[in-house]
Amino acid sequence: MLPSPFLAAGEFEFLSRMIENALYLLALLNPVSKVMFLSSYDPPLKRRHIFELSWKSSLAALVILILLAGAGDLLLTRIFRVELYSLRITGGLVVFMIGWSAVREGRFHPKSESPGMPENFTDISLVPLAAPLIAGPGTIAAAISGTAEFGLLSTSLSLATAIGVNFVIMLFSPAINAFLGKFHALGPLIRLTGLIIAAVAVQMIITGIKDCVG
Repeated sequence: MLPSPFLAAGEFEFLSRMIENALYLLALLNPVSKVMFLSSYDPPLKRRHIFELSWKSSLAALVILILLAGAGDLLLTRIFRVELYSLRITGGLVVFMIGWSAVREGRFHPKSESPGMPENFTDISLVPLAAPLIAGPGTIAAAISGTAEFGLLSTSLSLATAIGVNFVIMLFSPAINAFLGKFHALGPLIRLTGLIIAAVAVQMIITGIKDCVG
């Protein structure tokens, strides 16, 4: 990105870093898995149900991730005595298994029997949507390490941007699933996304190892 004449050098660097971090977090959020979850629910969800699930899970996940981004490093090092590189390696391993499962099986999560149409969607929006589908091990590790590297403000804005984009994609889950289904593109897209997620996970592990031995 080239500096804008309307932004000072420091402001441009802050904005550029925030956008890059938001794109990285969006890859870890894995919007394709949310499309699969919402569009394959049985019985099919109505628009108002999808909207309720989307905003509740997005807001809950954002609050969880910002709280962990601000206090996670303190909790890890002072209370649990866990170094940041350990979290990066562990989070990378978990995310790699998710990505590798998508590459091999064509889905991010194992098949499970649907509980039917609930009367209250709050429980589903919190578990499994908010956590662990949105605020999962990879995003938690990235949020905490991002704060240590870039600061809480930049990381919080990146989280809000990534979750905002993910929220919009969740709203259009049925339409996206129907469009991809016409071209039989959902399976290849899942495997391609899984490959990218697995590569990101490997990089997380490598960074954690470098921090450990460095």
